[in-house]
Amino acid sequence: MLVLKSLQGLGFGGEWTAGAVLLSETIRAKHRGKAMGIVQSAWGFGWAGAVLLYTVVFSWVSPDWAWRVLFAVGLLPALLVIYMRRNIEEPPRETKAVEQGHAQRQGTFAILAGIFHPSVLRTTIVGGLIGLGAHGGYHAITTWLPTYLKTERHLSVLGTGGYLAVVITAFVIGCFVSAWLQDKIGRRKNVILFAVCCAVTVNVYVFLPIGDVAMLMLSFPLGLFSAGIPATLGALFNELYPQGVRGTGVGFCYNFGRVVSAVFPVLVGHMGNSMPIGQALGIDAGIAYGLVVVAALLLPETKGRRIATVPAQTASSERSPTHV
Repeated sequence: MLVLKSLQGLGFGGEWTAGAVLLSETIRAKHRGKAMGIVQSAWGFGWAGAVLLYTVVFSWVSPDWAWRVLFAVGLLPALLVIYMRRNIEEPPRETKAVEQGHAQRQGTFAILAGIFHPSVLRTTIVGGLIGLGAHGGYHAITTWLPTYLKTERHLSVLGTGGYLAVVITAFVIGCFVSAWLQDKIGRRKNVILFAVCCAVTVNVYVFLPIGDVAMLMLSFPLGLFSAGIPATLGALFNELYPQGVRGTGVGFCYNFGRVVSAVFPVLVGHMGNSMPIGQALGIDAGIAYGLVVVAALLLPETKGRRIATVPAQTASSERSPTHV
């Protein structure tokens, strides 16, 4: 099971990267944020579909077989990937960029080395830190907040469909809000705004005495704010890298965060040995989202940038985007 789950994670990370790069190179600059954010909202629709399928399957099939049926149903969306890989054309690329890409496809080491070239090294480091903080805060919250509220606050509503409905609805709406907002105020401000809102909402959750009704009400803004950052990362990461290393750079920044972010839930558990879990979670979320804010301040604003013209020295000194 562990091996198969690892393969699933490998495939998910690879497909997200390929899809994000394909979409970013197809959509016009002024609509890129909206498109990427709306696509990210599909996560919420899939989540809702999984909950509904779970309810139906476990109502009609014995538990010993129900989870197997759900696994089999989960294969169906993968068939769409096969169709898309065979029928969707590559976006047009500039000749120079294509030659650069071919030069860097000499081997795994050469491909990875491309994103650590001095011209884009700062981008790779800072982008990886944003991915780390965004995923770390999200995983810490989803891992420990339900346990904390159920075991220490004794809130029974956590096990109800109403709670899930609120969280999933908030996530989808958060993606749409972020999709619209990042094309209005820019990628950096959008990421910073949602990171600050996440940190504040989590600490309100864990430090203020709340009941079931208040918990349900607060779960909506928490779900909304936690969706805003991942809905921005696709557009932001793609606009930071030039062609030839874009796919590698986007995949590294996003998936480096996914892998290393496992540290944050573990940190909550470790801190919980010497302090209440709620306090540990609040501090941990503050560190994670604080990392996102600091890293975002170190990047240039990329709103409106034509990614075909992203310079190799993007992360070093640029302060304004190339507009359409």
